[in-house]
Order: sequence, then C-alpha cells, then structure tokens
Amino acid sequence: MLRTASAKRKKIATLLAFSSIPLSGFITDIYLPSFPSMARDLQVSEHQIQITLTVFFLSYGISQLFIGSILDNIGRYRPRLVALVVLTVCSLLITLTTDVLLISMLRVIQGVAISVVVISTRAFFVDLYKGEQLKHYLSFFTMVWSCGPILAPFLGGYLEKYFNWQANFYFLAAYALVLLVLDLIYGGETIEKFKKFNMVEVLSSYKMMLTNRMFILGIVTLGFSYSVVMVFNISGPFVLENNMHFNSVVIGYCTLILGFSWMIGGYLSKRLGGLNFDKQILYCALVQIGLVIALVVISPHYEHLAILISFAFLVHICSGFLYTIFFTRSMLFFPKNAGIAGGLLGGLVYIFTSISSYLISSVGHIDTQGDLSLRYLVTSLLLLVIVCCTVYLHRKYFAIDTVPTLTPVVEEKE
Repeated sequence: MLRTASAKRKKIATLLAFSSIPLSGFITDIYLPSFPSMARDLQVSEHQIQITLTVFFLSYGISQLFIGSILDNIGRYRPRLVALVVLTVCSLLITLTTDVLLISMLRVIQGVAISVVVISTRAFFVDLYKGEQLKHYLSFFTMVWSCGPILAPFLGGYLEKYFNWQANFYFLAAYALVLLVLDLIYGGETIEKFKKFNMVEVLSSYKMMLTNRMFILGIVTLGFSYSVVMVFNISGPFVLENNMHFNSVVIGYCTLILGFSWMIGGYLSKRLGGLNFDKQILYCALVQIGLVIALVVISPHYEHLAILISFAFLVHICSGFLYTIFFTRSMLFFPKNAGIAGGLLGGLVYIFTSISSYLISSVGHIDTQGDLSLRYLVTSLLLLVIVCCTVYLHRKYFAIDTVPTLTPVVEEKE
C-alpha cells in the first residue's frame, strides 16, 4: 500500500505518475507526421490512415466510461501494470504488420489500455492528496499532459525522416516498458478502501453525475476545446505535405509549436485562476472565434505556412486555456467517486473527439489552408455556444458576482 509508504517513496511515485501523464499524448500524436508516408507505404487512402486515430479515440473514450468503476472496485496498481504490458506488446505488433485493418484493431486495444493508465493516474492523486495540495497537482495536469502533444510529433517527424514510421511505435513500446519497470520498483496501491461492485450503486453514481448540468457542460466544453486542436492534428499533415510540399520534419516542428501554444493556454489559466470565471471563459471563446474568422477571411488571398501556424498558435492557446480551467473544475466535482468521475469525464470527452475527428476527416476534401480554416470556424462556433450556455447556467444556479470556488456544490443534483 503506497498510502503507508515513506514520504520519499511517495514523492518518487508522484513523479512517476506525472511521467505517465504524457503517454496518452504520445500514443495519440507521435505518428501524425507519418500519416502521408503510412498511406503510401500501406497503399491505402488518407482517410483509412486517419481512421486509425479515430478508432483509438473511440476506444479510449468508451472504455473510460466503465473502467473507472472497475478500478474503484479492484484497485489501481495491478490493472495499471497489466495495461503497460499490453501497450508495449501492441506497439511492437503494429511495427510487424502492413495490414491497416489490423493496425486499427491494435489501436482499439491500445485505447482500452491507455484508459486504464490515465484513470489510475488521475485517481492516484485523488487517493493520496486532499484540499489545496490536490488542487495544486490537478492544475498541472493539462500542462504536463501537453508535453505529449508538444514533443510527440516533433520526435515522430525525425523518427520518420531517419528511420521509418514503425520507429514511432518502437518508441511507444520503450516508453511503456520503462514505466512498467519503474512502477514495479516504486509503485503501489493507493486506494484506501476497496468498494464492492454494486451495479445499482454504479448506475446511481452515473445518474447523479449525468444529471449535474455544470458537470456535463464542462465535459462538452472539454470535448469541443480538444476538437479545435484536432482540426490541425487530423488534416494539417496532409495539407502541409501534399499542398505546401513540406516534409515530416517540418510537420513535426509545426505540431511542436502548436503543442507549446496548448501549454501556454494551460499556464495562463493557472495564473489567472483568481479572476472571474464567467468573464474568463466568455472572453477567451470570443477571442478564439475572432481569430478564426480573421483566418477564414485571409486564407483565400494569402496561403502561407507562417500565416497558418501563427493563427493556429493563438487559436490553440484559447483552447488550452478553456480546457485547463474546465478540467480542473470538473475533476473536483465528485471526490468520493474519483474513479467513476474521472472515467466518465475522460470517456465522454474522447467520444466527442472521436466523432469530431471522423467528421473532420470525412466531410469534404481538406487540401488547402482555407479548408482548415473553415473547420476551425465550425468547431470554434460550437465551442462558443457551449461556453455561453455554461455562463448562463452558472449565473442562474450559483448567482456569484466574484470568482467561484474551484470546488462546486457536488454529490447532489442541482
């Protein structure tokens, strides 16, 4: 039991938990610069390669809906170890096949495994820490997680250039294996009291959470915030390589830059946490839609890499800001059911993302900067609508003129 371990071991285990947070970002993004070369090597369409990401998101999202309740009942530690083994094996198997259908199936399995790792990591902090210390750690989640989207495509671009697309998955296997070894040495169980599985109780918990309007709006906001980012992640590599004629390394640098924008948004959210919540989210959404409209207007006349990345950088800062502030608040809604709440939160967010990524890749052709800007416009408009609904309900139910506490009234229906 890690709860009764020495302070030094807890500190090492906490650092290890933070080290595992970017893994989901690496699994998602490291092979994005390799999309065009994978399509050529496997002799399939661009859409079929994009589907490998879509099915991963869908698996990742759906599995989180029920894995949280399982981890509340059987613990966090052993399932996490099994998941790391599965991630290692699946990554190696992907390097050995040229069948895109098999790759998609292995990505589905990876989605389930990484959901176990992510939910157990979220619950780790809720299990071991309380109060302000917990809020402090949770506020770093998005910034630490963003190391994955920042570094993964950058690294993937170079792995693609000097080796091949399979090298991306060799790296993922090594990452998961190192975490597994360190977990065996320093990790341990964190749950204080195992809960006997009770379907009625689980369904009751889900009902309580799904009828909390602010919690659901938070989830929807997270989903659309991440969908804005996925516009470039899904389609950017093809536009940059096929239309602007840049290679995988340049694509990696572009996603590296945009990854930093997400981290900057998270940092600004943390630094401005003392300001009025309603004004923060509304002004941020309005700035984002204004930037996107400007990009839509400019794109037919000026199509250039610097213009696209500059506008995308600012747009992604806004998304990172909104994602961080809503993630921190949402994770604190149901502390007594951390596993279920974390699973429901992450699951629905990624189901939203999987649907949006499928629509982004399948509705019409995405060949130019203008095509990207129009998709930014649609997702940003939907995000603005959700933010406006959140502000309205927040003022209606809480009637607060100053900044609200990060711990809303929860564990009961509104």
